[in-house]
Amino acid sequence: MTHFDTRSGFISIVGRPNVGKSTLVNILVGTKVAITSDRPQTTRNTIRGIVTVLEKNTQLVLIDTPGIHKPRTELGERLNRLVYGSLAEADAALFVLDATQPIGPGDRRIAERLSSSGVPVVVAVNKVDIADKEEIIGQLAVAGEWNFAAYVPISATTADGIEPLLDELVALCEPGPFFFPPDATSDQPDQLLAGELIREKFLARLREELPHSLAVVVDEMETQDNGVVRIEATAYVERDSQKGMVIGKGGRIVRDVGTEARVDLEKLFGARVFLDLRVKVEKDWQRRSDGLDRLGF
Repeated sequence: MTHFDTRSGFISIVGRPNVGKSTLVNILVGTKVAITSDRPQTTRNTIRGIVTVLEKNTQLVLIDTPGIHKPRTELGERLNRLVYGSLAEADAALFVLDATQPIGPGDRRIAERLSSSGVPVVVAVNKVDIADKEEIIGQLAVAGEWNFAAYVPISATTADGIEPLLDELVALCEPGPFFFPPDATSDQPDQLLAGELIREKFLARLREELPHSLAVVVDEMETQDNGVVRIEATAYVERDSQKGMVIGKGGRIVRDVGTEARVDLEKLFGARVFLDLRVKVEKDWQRRSDGLDRLGF
């Protein structure tokens, strides 16, 4: 039998859309590995953030998942399947609640699913920086009935409660090897990270249904002889009318997105970046299996 001096665990982070899962992953990892916005369905992949707590000889592999919601499209169905699939490979789960919202049927459905999954669960009640005391106490009282391993009030924005939360997650890890080098922060391919960073900049500028209809794919990425990283990316929308909205008057939106994304990409890759960004129509891609396959879902 192998004896390990180290401990490790895969932890699936679940919750309804917009409870702050990606912000929480970023603060636990200590750098940006997941994009954030106030739009539901911002996260569309299972993103692994890696936290190595050297003083405790422990490595946590955090699986940030899309928010569980009532699916209205084939994409929605696939996202929910991703979440439940991530639970199957997890050693533990971190269930994130929003302290400013009452616990609803969606939260209860997730709690039932977690109870029957058999994995230990830590509940993080997030956004305590903007919730009042009664809301927080009420949430903890209701969630306490689920009888999970631990309950921690936190703010992913101000880092309040993050240390106690980390302690609870470390306590759930079993003896085992580190799966990644201690300085790793994510296992995402650079192309996926780049595409997501570009999509984040669009999400900050687009309203109504458009964020759901938008996907960004990096078609090509190479480091040139002069050290510049050249990225060719395409933003896909579902209808011709949306194309004009994404490009903006006189090309303003796509230009601003390119400028802002390049700053983040240069930080990410530690090199100068040349970004060639185009917009195309892929009709009703959210509802078509072949469209979803082609865009990498």
